[in-house]
Amino acid sequence: MSQVNRLELGGRINRHKTLNFTFNNKTYQGFEGDTLASALLANGVDVVGRSFKYSRPRGIITADAQEPNAIFQIGSNDASTIPNPRATQTELYQNLVCKATNGWPNVDFDLMETVGKVGGAAMPPGFYYKTFMFPQSMWMSYEKMIRKGAGLGSSPLQPDPDTYDKMHHHCDVMIVGAGPAGLSAALAAARAGSRVIIADEQNEMGGSLLCSTQLLDGMSASAWVANTLSELAQNENVTLLPRSTVFGYFDHNFLGINERRSDHIGETDSNGTRQRVHKVRAKQVVLATGAHERPLVFGNNDVPGCMLASAVSTYINRYAVVPGNTLALMTTNDNAYKAAIAWHDAGKQVALIVDTRPNPTAGSEGDLVKQAMECGIKVLFGHAIINVKGSKRVKSVDVAAISTNGEKVEGEVVSYTCDTVASSGGWSPVLHLSSHTGSKPVWRDDIQGFVPGKTEQAQLICGGVNGVYSLTQVLNEGMQCGVKAAQAVSDESVQKPLAGKEPSAGKEPLAGKAPSAGEKPLAEQELSAELELSAPTLKLVASSSAPVTKEPVEAPAMALFHIPHVKPTSRAPKQFVDYQNDVTAAGIELANREGFESIEHVKRYTALGFGTDQGKLGNINGMAITAKSLGKTIPETGTTIFRPMYTPVTFGALSGSDVKHLFDPARFTAMHSWHLANGAEFEDVGQWKRPWYFPKPGETMQQALQRECLATRNSVGILDASTLGKIDIQGKDAREFLNRVYTNPWSQLAVGKCRYGVMCKEDGMVFDDGVTSCINDNRFLMTTTTGGAPAVLSWLELWHQTEWPELEVYFSTVTDHWSTMTISGPNSRKVLEKLTDADVSNDAFPYMGWIATEVAGVKARIFRISFTGELSFEINVQANHGLHTWEAVMAAGEEFDITPYGTETMHILRAEKGFIIVGQDTDGSVTPQDLDMNWVVGKKKEFSYLGKRSWTREDNQRNDRKQFVGLKPKDKNYVLPEGAQLVFDPDESIPMTMVGHVTSSYYSACLGHSFALAVVKGGLQRMGQSVFVPLADGTTVEAEICSSVFYDAKGERQNV
Repeated sequence: MSQVNRLELGGRINRHKTLNFTFNNKTYQGFEGDTLASALLANGVDVVGRSFKYSRPRGIITADAQEPNAIFQIGSNDASTIPNPRATQTELYQNLVCKATNGWPNVDFDLMETVGKVGGAAMPPGFYYKTFMFPQSMWMSYEKMIRKGAGLGSSPLQPDPDTYDKMHHHCDVMIVGAGPAGLSAALAAARAGSRVIIADEQNEMGGSLLCSTQLLDGMSASAWVANTLSELAQNENVTLLPRSTVFGYFDHNFLGINERRSDHIGETDSNGTRQRVHKVRAKQVVLATGAHERPLVFGNNDVPGCMLASAVSTYINRYAVVPGNTLALMTTNDNAYKAAIAWHDAGKQVALIVDTRPNPTAGSEGDLVKQAMECGIKVLFGHAIINVKGSKRVKSVDVAAISTNGEKVEGEVVSYTCDTVASSGGWSPVLHLSSHTGSKPVWRDDIQGFVPGKTEQAQLICGGVNGVYSLTQVLNEGMQCGVKAAQAVSDESVQKPLAGKEPSAGKEPLAGKAPSAGEKPLAEQELSAELELSAPTLKLVASSSAPVTKEPVEAPAMALFHIPHVKPTSRAPKQFVDYQNDVTAAGIELANREGFESIEHVKRYTALGFGTDQGKLGNINGMAITAKSLGKTIPETGTTIFRPMYTPVTFGALSGSDVKHLFDPARFTAMHSWHLANGAEFEDVGQWKRPWYFPKPGETMQQALQRECLATRNSVGILDASTLGKIDIQGKDAREFLNRVYTNPWSQLAVGKCRYGVMCKEDGMVFDDGVTSCINDNRFLMTTTTGGAPAVLSWLELWHQTEWPELEVYFSTVTDHWSTMTISGPNSRKVLEKLTDADVSNDAFPYMGWIATEVAGVKARIFRISFTGELSFEINVQANHGLHTWEAVMAAGEEFDITPYGTETMHILRAEKGFIIVGQDTDGSVTPQDLDMNWVVGKKKEFSYLGKRSWTREDNQRNDRKQFVGLKPKDKNYVLPEGAQLVFDPDESIPMTMVGHVTSSYYSACLGHSFALAVVKGGLQRMGQSVFVPLADGTTVEAEICSSVFYDAKGERQNV
């Protein structure tokens, strides 16, 4: 098929490079520089999809991220296929294969359309809620049917052949949007010496300037864009990111950007990454995201051929595509006249322009209105298109006069023939990213739109997102924001805040006025007044003046969203608000009548804004219709809050290179190479590769464990403990915070001392444990279990940020900063004395203390703590010195036959002492009291602490709760299976009453027999009694309940 709608000249396409592509198994042609949407329109393709509920034919409406209809499945196979990209944002490439996501048997002839026509009246808002709830057992079947009709794409069935990656950045100024405002801001900030990143979702930077016919400094808009980008590209402090969507804006000026690096090249890219996620932390953020045009809501406004006025202009001026032959334009403002003028200049017929505003007085028309009239285009003021006729393409429109307030039809209905309808109801600032940070949108009557409200971010807004639409004003405001951002970064003495102000409704923009004779340039006036800028910065402002452009005079726009019909809304032809989900004006009014008045409830009940466009096209119209239905104003009705992602982001991009073997990366200590060289067997603990045991040639695992245990108990052993979680806690309220998260008190812990602590969740159950040391009065080092470290840090941050933000306390994970080696056993002090000049005697360095000194010539912290019950010293050095220190310790201990041991020996040694391992001896249902650890529970703390209140619950005070005890198997050589269930009556019939389970079980070479730890109902009151372990083979093992401490019950060995 030839490109019937392609102009012979014009556009930003490369006519020398023809590209073939396939849509719904038909082959078409386009040019390099086309989007899939522009290429389809060039080829005269009208129907690109079907609607969700009624299966109505749908065509392309927009030219940007708002597009609700042209949602395709792209790719030729199950590996490279991509579901639901928007054709308006998909660049054309050679041999692109795509198809519509719905329509059976095809999108042009869809049998479900008949169902929509016949049963449409029976599918009002809430239809799915009301219909598919009963019987409950049928929901899975209903869901399959609903999903099949939803018109969304299919996920790939084979592994993705492409690769993805991530990058992290820090910059002075992050500019979102590279339209006229963003480019001006980037120029100003870059000239000030700031490190600038500017990102834009389009394949080319320039935004609205790419299809503008206005002149800037006497040159075309395209030429000004090219010169600006050339200057920015040559600045080493500037990073340009085209094809890059800022999908999320988070606290502390952290932004996520998805760069589509090779999507435009082909279906797959074997030479590089397909997409890259940039994670940016910026000192200042400038939002220059522009505005989206709103359609008007009128009868049958979804018929293919109905488009936004700005989309028509874009396709003509940027892509040299006129998407039809005869145009009818309806508008509430002057700006939309550009579409009719462009259509006329392209040699096509304009049937008429329908302007909803009352007839202006002679001579008061705006410049664009006058230009349209001079072109001979018929203009009807005070009229509206109330209905469109046509099925798979517009055939005609019904036009009638309307009241001055736009609420009713007052004149005769006249039909006009056309095949394309363009509409414009004004512009909506793209404030989605500001909403991500919690900024509440603020309504402005003067622009009939929401703008970003107060924010705590270091953020500036300019251009369309700020409700400024005049190109002159946009360029000036962008320049001003760039200077402000640069000033804020470089000059900490700025006294007035750059963010946090409420916008003033109706306030005249700062830019756009010409200075009087003898006055400073406008930018200098305004910035000097607002920021008290220094003289050097004012010179910078002068050098960063915005280009001069001639601005057409425009008449005020009309506030109109919903076009009336001769029939009531409920009886009129369907007037669509949300095209993707078939939400109509009548449906919204019905929801209001049914009691859904909150805009959030209306959204959820009708599915308004639930589509892949997330309400970009229809939300404001839906709010306006709701407000009118309820007799409220739009600000009284409010708006929904947008959340990430701004547009969908692929899972591949979010995963980056963290897939396959990198999905769960292995972590290694500084001594890992030594462990490998000495034959260690490893186990995975919280991503760490930890030595499990060190077998000698010919040794079994059990033989190795017995050797390691006896060596540690009789002489000295060494353990690599680097993996234990370490959290540095600082701040004047650090002690108070510890008091609240630990069960025991911390107010009196002296500098240089350590204390064991237990942490509980709100339900009173043990969550983690470890030793925390007092570094100074406002600084503590907390240790956690290896596997629990990330969860503990998140837990601390959660309570600080959400419940106790008034406490001045800060947390930093320092696990990777330190290499830790624990030497345990009677000779451990002798080994340490060979490596340090510090006095490590029991008198000078008692148990549960720490000192800062040097070990093997390296600065170190030594902690006198023990997880084995033996005399122990935990040596911590900076991680880069870990291997050196380890080897020095091994050399010093050689005369004492120092023996490295792994995690399994550590487990045996600690179990002999009755020390718990959280997650092994606990399971989330165990309190400190169940563990016989009431000694670790504070009784006199002034402020309550986590878990305390829950211990008063009746269930937590039962005498028959599972309690922590020791077990001695009657067969001293039999090792009970860990996890084995326990019963009191071995002869009870199945199902037997389970009274507990084995948590840890080992053979002890030191004790000379096996032993176990367990939780048993009422176990602390059953000492000396027997429990039984029924095994899978039908046999039963008997064990005696005993104390959980099997070795050195008085703790004398660790205190010498």
